Amino acid sequence: MIQLPLSKLSNVGTTIFSQMTQLANENEAINLSQGFPDFLPDSELLNHVDYFIKKGFNQYAPLGGMIGLKEEIARKIENSHQAIYHPESEITVTAGGTQAIFTAIASFIKKDDEVIIFEPAYDCYEPTVELFGGIVKRFKMKAPDYEIDWTAVKNLVSEKTRMIILNNPNNPSGKILKENDIHKLIEIVKGTSILILSDEVYENIVFDGKQHLSICKYPELKERSLLVASFGKLFHVTGWKVGYCAAPKSLTDEFRKVHQFNVFCVNTPIQLALAEYMKKDEHYTHLNQFFQEKRDFLRKGLASTPFELLDCEGTYFQAVKYDKISDKNDFDFASELTINHKVASVPFSSFYKNRLNENVIRLCFAKKQETLEKALENLSKV
Repeated sequence: MIQLPLSKLSNVGTTIFSQMTQLANENEAINLSQGFPDFLPDSELLNHVDYFIKKGFNQYAPLGGMIGLKEEIARKIENSHQAIYHPESEITVTAGGTQAIFTAIASFIKKDDEVIIFEPAYDCYEPTVELFGGIVKRFKMKAPDYEIDWTAVKNLVSEKTRMIILNNPNNPSGKILKENDIHKLIEIVKGTSILILSDEVYENIVFDGKQHLSICKYPELKERSLLVASFGKLFHVTGWKVGYCAAPKSLTDEFRKVHQFNVFCVNTPIQLALAEYMKKDEHYTHLNQFFQEKRDFLRKGLASTPFELLDCEGTYFQAVKYDKISDKNDFDFASELTINHKVASVPFSSFYKNRLNENVIRLCFAKKQETLEKALENLSKV
């Protein structure tokens, strides 16, 4: 038998999200692991999709996306962050946030380029960088505060640094960047050609009156940044896989060169439906309050348990320490929690390259009230 070559990602296995969801299904557990809502999106949005499908808008969309949707995206960004992007030349509709991230990395990272990421990190960054020959340089944010030491980050920068990847608000920690963080970042990249890939898919889910500081609010960063966002998170439709990348024309031109050979374009009737739905700002400006009520309900229910609640400033994930309950590592504890107590979570160590165990797990609260009530009932018995 011939020896076939290994793939370029032969060392990469199934994601932790798939593993924990499978374990939840096998044990009929409540799935608070994978980050998706278990409730329906707004019927008005669904009706828009139905309308455009039946009207015959079922063929290819333009490469960059439907102009009506791109105009609404540009309007949203301007209203939210006081930043201007040209709809036609600086916004690209993508097949979800992950495809936008993949395409941005593919467009600019070459062999031996260095890319700085912040751990705990969403799992698609590192393998994509490595797929294109890049070298990942990691800064570890650690429990319980997950703050960034920008002096240490600056020490990671070299003449080979090509990109810095941000995730704000951060999945899984739920932390958001503050003004000091932004100004330190500006100092680091000033006078360099470093690009910034800013994953802001949870930008509309920030709590306690705090403000999401988008990379595009700062001209010194906007000019070198690719901003990624997701309609899946915005409108509870993660399965539709529609997102976008906003970037200056020079970066967008390069981004689209790869995009056209990756997916080329994105679902036409859904783009049209999203554009129509976005004309009413209230369809997304209420998300902070909507998810804060769910966060607060979960936190209140967990307050009487041995779980230690960590800060949750944004996203729809709550991090908890369990060291008062068990001395097992987080993967074993999360597995045991799923099997014995019928609640699935995600171990934080899966977001670190070296599988750093700090006895922390992540719970998703983008769930129906009855789902959260049942989960809390089970967790109260741990």
